[in-house]
Amino acid sequence: MVSIIEAIARWSRSGVEFGDLARLRARHAIADTIGCMLAGAGDSTVQAVRAAFAGSIAAGPRCNLAGGGQAAEELSALVNGTAAHALDYDDNFRPACSHASAVLVPALLGPALARGVSGRALVDAYLVGLEAQAAVGRGVNPSHYTAGWHSTSTVGCIGTAAGVAWLRGLDEAGIARAMSLAVSMAAGVKGQFGTPAKPLHAGLAARNAVEAAALAECGMTGRLDILEAPQGFRELFGGPDATGWNGVTIGAPHVIESDGLMPKRHPCCGSTHNAVDIVLDLRAQHGFAAAEAVAVETLVGIVNRRNLAYPRPEDEMQARFSMQYCIALALLKDRLELSDFTPEVVGAGPVRALLPRISMTSHSAEEERAAGRPLPHRVTIRLADGRVLSGERGEAKGTIADPFDDADRRAKFADCCRGTLDAGEVDRLHDRLDRLDEQETLTFLEQPLALAGQTAEMRRGGGTASRQSGTADQNRSTQGRLAVEAR
Repeated sequence: MVSIIEAIARWSRSGVEFGDLARLRARHAIADTIGCMLAGAGDSTVQAVRAAFAGSIAAGPRCNLAGGGQAAEELSALVNGTAAHALDYDDNFRPACSHASAVLVPALLGPALARGVSGRALVDAYLVGLEAQAAVGRGVNPSHYTAGWHSTSTVGCIGTAAGVAWLRGLDEAGIARAMSLAVSMAAGVKGQFGTPAKPLHAGLAARNAVEAAALAECGMTGRLDILEAPQGFRELFGGPDATGWNGVTIGAPHVIESDGLMPKRHPCCGSTHNAVDIVLDLRAQHGFAAAEAVAVETLVGIVNRRNLAYPRPEDEMQARFSMQYCIALALLKDRLELSDFTPEVVGAGPVRALLPRISMTSHSAEEERAAGRPLPHRVTIRLADGRVLSGERGEAKGTIADPFDDADRRAKFADCCRGTLDAGEVDRLHDRLDRLDEQETLTFLEQPLALAGQTAEMRRGGGTASRQSGTADQNRSTQGRLAVEAR
């Protein structure tokens, strides 16, 4: 009997041709993730990873890092994966319950740059890895995720290993070996949400996928049925309700066509997004001010409630996992931006004053089991004049049910690149990523990666890297403070 790993590997080398819609959505996802990498490069979490491996970065071959420098393929995946996920602005992927692209794109980018592959090959490898993540995830989720595993760093690692192995030119057997080895590297618990370890999970998963492919290329192997086998992935990681892989289909149609990805409109945990979108929708419809909101009640899924553990966040990392904080911003602003998640803004009076008015509850386990699908999130806003406004959403802005348009994508990309590139450079980079299938090489990414996280002063050659990274953080903090105080 063919194992699920062997079935994925066979599909990936079957000569499948990806359709125009799949390629379009893959290009959008890759561009979105590159933007998140550029935005996250200056984050303290990424700086800690860079500092820990400074010697290896200096000595490594030609694989570019977000924030400058070069390193070996696996280390570039670690740094760039951490950067992609550092600000929680990267996409969600429901079939795997993962931040799929934050692992996939950084893991593929190092080997792609080192080998001089084309943009089209990068898109192909991305689509192989995404389908592999979906196939692995469908056998264990949502039970795996609900049990407390961070699927980005478990399912994400295993599926991404297929994409990296494909890009490195491994045959069907080699791709299967890489995925088997990645199972032994899969780790990451959701108890780390709200801490710097959470974005590190994406970097570790990307690095492990690259190393699994390298080991497989040299003949290392493991059980090819390790996902299904006794004491394998499903038995140990699946949670009580994991169904396994009977009936799971691969690539018919491709998951990016049937399910799509969920690029983020807001730079915070996706568990907040339906509720934040509802508040923004209600404000647009009814025109009330934040001060008029006496109480805001949010109803979400059990998993979402568990993900949002910080009703009174103490720093910007916790704020990204606080329903109360994100709803407070939505009451104050028309759009949540990266500049809203800084120490100064988190501690600002206008935001803190709203937190006690905002509550969160979840659907019951019985309701969720009876529905057999994710239930919509609901928000009720009680205003001082006695009006009660309510709304619900089953899908956040950015999903295929309510997709981004080109203006949405460009606005987010500009937010990510603010301070790194000027407006003209942002537009030119976005245009080339939109035409990624046409790019013969990926060298056009080298300069933006080198500039990421650096201030204009640093690019002119003044000051030390550490001092200028601090200046960049201070500038973002000041922008965020002004954004809140102006309202």
